[in-house]
Order: sequence, then structure tokens, then C-alpha cells
Amino acid sequence: MSFEQDDEDQYVGSFPKDFGYGAYDQDGDASGVLSGEQKPRILLMGLRRSGKSSIQKVVFHKMSPNETLFLESTNKIIKDDISNSSFVQFQIWDFPGQIDFFDPNFDSDMIFGGCGALVFVIDAQDDYMEALNKLHQTVTKAYKVNPSIKFEVFIHKVDGLSDDYKMETQRDIHQRANDDLTDSGYDQIHLSFHQTSIYDHSIFEAFSKVVQKLIPQLPILENLLNILISNSAIEKAFLYDVVSKIYIATDSSPVDMQSYELCCDMIDVVIDVSCIYGLKEDAETAAFDNESSSIIKLNNGTILYLREVNKFLALVCILREDNFDRKGTIDYNFLCFKQAIQEVFDVRNKQLSLTGNSTHLGDHTNGGEVGAELVNGQQHS
Repeated sequence: MSFEQDDEDQYVGSFPKDFGYGAYDQDGDASGVLSGEQKPRILLMGLRRSGKSSIQKVVFHKMSPNETLFLESTNKIIKDDISNSSFVQFQIWDFPGQIDFFDPNFDSDMIFGGCGALVFVIDAQDDYMEALNKLHQTVTKAYKVNPSIKFEVFIHKVDGLSDDYKMETQRDIHQRANDDLTDSGYDQIHLSFHQTSIYDHSIFEAFSKVVQKLIPQLPILENLLNILISNSAIEKAFLYDVVSKIYIATDSSPVDMQSYELCCDMIDVVIDVSCIYGLKEDAETAAFDNESSSIIKLNNGTILYLREVNKFLALVCILREDNFDRKGTIDYNFLCFKQAIQEVFDVRNKQLSLTGNSTHLGDHTNGGEVGAELVNGQQHS
């Protein structure tokens, strides 16, 4: 298990100095795609048969949950570049459960040095005491190398547990894991816990939270969504990565799992129908393009409204049917929002061309200017 040592000057904290999504045109064609070594890593770790590979296959490769029953146990580190057809540009590294951090061939500086997030998977249906020991060993080792890593704990396979036992298990794992860190003098390490299952949308929601922490532009995107819904009488809005169904941003109101599942299902419907009826003859374009939009009216007076932002991203909104009579205003506000998104991701290239300084996207000054333009545009609608 040997790796080449990365150049130490390539990284700032847990991010590559060149980290960013680059600019794209309105069709979503990226002009600044990162190489494999530049992309932040998400590490999947845990004991054998805890469900790491199944999570990766279901979320990023559209494998049916039932098909994961036939996956073989991982016996080597598998690197998966998931940015080929997705807005989300990361590498997922799936680690075998029997990995030994004290093996001289394990280059912890290289592994953890370029890591953005470490996802540790615990099988909630098994005795998790050994997993907790492995979790403690993993996060303390990683923290010594890179204190900027985001530590996420997936309490996995909860689909087979009752609601009461789910909460009891999460409380117990949370308490024991944090007590172990405190006893070892690592109380500054923050662990985030998520209940997950590949048989429902909880795994997509959990991975959305992981990915959001690694997107430098997140505060600006959230602010733009808040501005959009407040001026359009929208109750909830998600900005989705269409391929993975991970939402990269949402407004500041709480996320209701049922609403999230409805929006995920809507994306599936739009893609499926577009693949059947939306492709032009002799065209090699994707089914999801700048003409893609959908309106679904539910029998409880709720409307789901989807609009294409670019070929990677979709905006899915939830609003009351009574408020949809202002569809013209909503559509105009969406165009302002779409232009603002374009400007957000152009910021980095403008900074590079003017100053030659490789910095992170998400400058708050520029974000404020973009938000102001969107407000003015909505107020004139």
C-alpha cells in the first residue's frame, strides 16, 4: 500500500491551492476542470462489510440497492473520480476495512494531507464497539496530519431498526465516540453523525451535507436561494447536482425529509421522460438541457417546480398552488438567479486574471454584489 508523496505546496489546509469549479457557460461546459490530483478527496473508511462500497455505488453509480448484496468485500484502496458527468468535482477513496495505520507502507501524510472529508461508516445492526475503537484510531491519526478535515460518521443500515432503537443507537455511538476523544485529549475534534440507509434517500441527504462542507461558495449560494424564495413566495428551494441527486445548497429553512424525497423523485421523473421524449434525432446531447423544466401539482395543493440551471445543476422549488399564479415573476426571478450563479463561478477566473492569485472561490464581497443585483432585479419584476 504505497503512494507517491504529493508536493506539500499544493495544498492550503485540506484544499488544493487550485481548488475551484472554474467558469462555465450557460450550457454548463466547464472551462476549468481539475486534474485528479487537484480534486479534494472524500475518504470512505470503516470495518469490513459495514457498507462503504455499497454507499459509493448507490450514490455515485446509480446501482440498485438490491444489487449491492453481490458486491465483494474491498481488499484494496479504490479511487473513484466522480466528476466526469457531474458538477461535483471530488475523488472518493474507498478503503478496505482491514487497513492498518501502523503499517510502514501506509503513507498517512499523503492520504490525509489532501483529504477534505473523512466519512467513517458504522454498521448499526452489528456490535459497534470494535468500530468505535477503529473510529477513534482513524480520526486521531488523521487530525494529527490535517486538522482541517471534516469528520462525518454514518450510522449505517438503520433501515432494519425501529425508530426508538435508531435514536438510542445514535445517542450511544455519539456519547461513546466523543467520550473517547475527550479522554484522549482530542475534545477539539468535531464529529458529525448521520443515520443512513441505501434503501431510502437518507444516504443522499447525508452525502449532501458532506459535500456542502467542501464547497467554498456555499454561503453565497445559500444567500442567493434565500433571496429567491423571499421574493417569489417559494416555501423551499434546492440546488441539485442532477447526476448524483446531491443537493449542493438549499435555503436557510429546515430540510424536511419528505420534501427532499419528493424533489429527488421529481428529478428522476424529468430525466426518465426526457430520455424517452426529449432527445432529438441524430443528436448526441444530454437529455437534461436548457429546455428542461417541469411542473408537478400534488393533490394537497403543493406544486413542485424544476428549472435547469446548467447541464449539471437543477433548481427544484416547492410552493403553494395559490402562489403559482405569479409564475411570470417566478420565472423572471429565476433568470436573475441563474445569472447570479454564473457570476459566482466566474469570480475565481476574474481574480486569477486580475491578480494572478490562486485563492478560493466564495469571496464575500463579490457574493454580496451578486446578491444585490438579484434583489434589484426582483424588485423591478
